[in-house]
Amino acid sequence: MKLLTLARDLGRRKAREKHSLFVAEGVRSVEELLRSGLKVRGALVAPQLAGAPRGQALRTALDQSHVEVAEVSEKEFRSAAETESPQGVIAIGEVPARSLDTLDIQSVCRIVLLDGVQDPGNAGTILRTAAALGATATVALPGTVDLWNPKVIRSSMGAQFVHAAFHAELDDVLGFIKREKIDLWATAAAGAPLSRADAPARLVIAVGNEGAGVSSEIRTNAQRTVSLPISGSVESLNVAVATGIILYELRS
Repeated sequence: MKLLTLARDLGRRKAREKHSLFVAEGVRSVEELLRSGLKVRGALVAPQLAGAPRGQALRTALDQSHVEVAEVSEKEFRSAAETESPQGVIAIGEVPARSLDTLDIQSVCRIVLLDGVQDPGNAGTILRTAAALGATATVALPGTVDLWNPKVIRSSMGAQFVHAAFHAELDDVLGFIKREKIDLWATAAAGAPLSRADAPARLVIAVGNEGAGVSSEIRTNAQRTVSLPISGSVESLNVAVATGIILYELRS
């Protein structure tokens, strides 16, 4: 399959799952992908990439990495691009083979569990925050946006290239935390105030859907439901903002 056709196809989740591939668009995302060590299948380059010194440097880096590069017209490039103002570069990468079984669980760990987080911007922000604050992994349950969605990658600035982020089934997650003796905390507006002093060394923090919150299955299996005390004049916080505050409070 030609790189241009493949890049267009990978805008669909089914195609990404079928091929175990994703697209990273823009200079910053492609730079991060090349630095990450993930395998790059190929790249599309349009004329506008050469319009800036950083773009020229990236083209040189692509050539030095021996990545297959397809030069396309601006019109062809726009047919595969997701952004309104494309920067002229898209790379196709291989989704890394990550799972609960590949996690290296230490004596202290913090795992973020995404339970139905559907907004790509929120998911990407959570991924970058989790990586920045030293979370062990971010695990997405069914109903959550694809972590390899191009919009998620742009929002995360490619954090999932190096941060252990992947999808898993709820039953597998519950079995894993039982086997590894990890506590599960759910987040909810009506939960007890978050306290770092009460946090166990090994902890999974579940954050829920932007409207409905965490699922009943998560609440049933959680050892504790926690919340962030906020002003009564505000009903709730954005899920990505709340997750960042929680991870900062709980970091070791």
